[in-house]
Amino acid sequence: MKVAVVGGGIAGLTTAYEAQKHGLSVTLIDTRLGGKIMTDTSDGFVIEGGPDSFITQKPWGTALCQELGLELISTNDDRRKIYILRRGKLHEMPDGLMMVVPTQFWPFIRSPLISWRGKLRMGMDLFIKPRPLNGDESLAHFIQRRLGQEALDILAEPMMAGIYVADAETLSLQATFPRFMELEQKYGSLTRGMIAAGKHRPSTKSSLFMTVKGGLQGLVDALERALTGQLLLGRQVKSIDRQGETYWLTCDDGTTLDADVVVLATPAYVSAELVKPFSIELASLLNNIRYVSTATVSLGYQRREVNHPLDGFGFVIPRTEPTRLLACTWTSTKFNHRAPEDSVLLRAFIGGTHHQELVQHPDDKLVEIVREEYRQIMGIAATPSIARVFRWHRANPQYDVGHLERVGRMESLCPPRLYLTGSAYRGVGLPDCIHQGQKTVEKILQFVKTHEGFRHESTPIGGVV
Repeated sequence: MKVAVVGGGIAGLTTAYEAQKHGLSVTLIDTRLGGKIMTDTSDGFVIEGGPDSFITQKPWGTALCQELGLELISTNDDRRKIYILRRGKLHEMPDGLMMVVPTQFWPFIRSPLISWRGKLRMGMDLFIKPRPLNGDESLAHFIQRRLGQEALDILAEPMMAGIYVADAETLSLQATFPRFMELEQKYGSLTRGMIAAGKHRPSTKSSLFMTVKGGLQGLVDALERALTGQLLLGRQVKSIDRQGETYWLTCDDGTTLDADVVVLATPAYVSAELVKPFSIELASLLNNIRYVSTATVSLGYQRREVNHPLDGFGFVIPRTEPTRLLACTWTSTKFNHRAPEDSVLLRAFIGGTHHQELVQHPDDKLVEIVREEYRQIMGIAATPSIARVFRWHRANPQYDVGHLERVGRMESLCPPRLYLTGSAYRGVGLPDCIHQGQKTVEKILQFVKTHEGFRHESTPIGGVV
């Protein structure tokens, strides 16, 4: 059976790799491999343009890297501090804060981040009855009713926006933090639920986040080396036609190829154009998935020129702060092997829902903006020894309230043997995208199992016209 995978991001690459492992013939088509994974190694720095690590509580990322023989490193958890910018100053997040929920009394009480009124309101979570399960709700609504407005503005919104680059008022709780819903229903309180979850968590010294020692590009390169099917790079699929049981794909350079199965691992708005011939409703639902644009700006400095201790993983920023940054990672503190011994590396995040216009600025202007913000927040006035800017236009899908229900409808509208996978659907993190690729291959294999007579024996894979 011939499988055409359209899209070379981590979901598409995993789909191709898993399909190949199960004896399916695979062709992968895209302009380049890696999607948002892009690593720059220059002058002793390892600079990530997109994601810099993956969460280990979701095992699919770690397992794939180990299967490919990649050397992994963990975060420097002995220096694991996260700060929040509040009234222009950096405040350490109190110990025992799990997600946005305080699980240790005294560190939370002593923290200046939340007012006494706000702390009392957060404590009311212990007495507020759970909401009956009645569909989805926004993250903002959930946090407001459980913990109050101050917890939303100062803790939840900047921390969650850093993960999803989204607005808490529209972010689907069901699609992003279903655990919150589960804990509320089981324990009647988010606080009680988090404390109980902490007690039941197995004691382990493994880090919460890991990455590839030489940068995440190593994962992309390893998958590329492992693929034995055909890679059609430097081109895009412009249209898909179905003739009988055969799909015909046409690329922008005129290349055509046939396939029994098509997997669309492209952004939802790209997939929308390709599925229009099969379902206008499906195309409309895909087009309705909103995307926002972001940029990352990495600056390297001589350590002696930076007076700030950089004693943590970085800081997040509430929307109420008058700054143009979303967050900042102190990369060389978070991970080893990311900067020369005499240097430090910092990465700023710009854009998102409320400041997308900043992404349009030229590189030198973005560097200027970040340097000015660093001067005001951390007192860093030195000239960086290296600067790298990465832009991600319409690259961050928004999981609006009701997202999973709409995804289910999209999947039901797909024509036979055409599948959707990737960050637009059931998780934006690397492990989520890897898992989605693996689940997509399971669906293909299930089809093969239940359609033993289906065999398409035209041009061998790689045979293009």
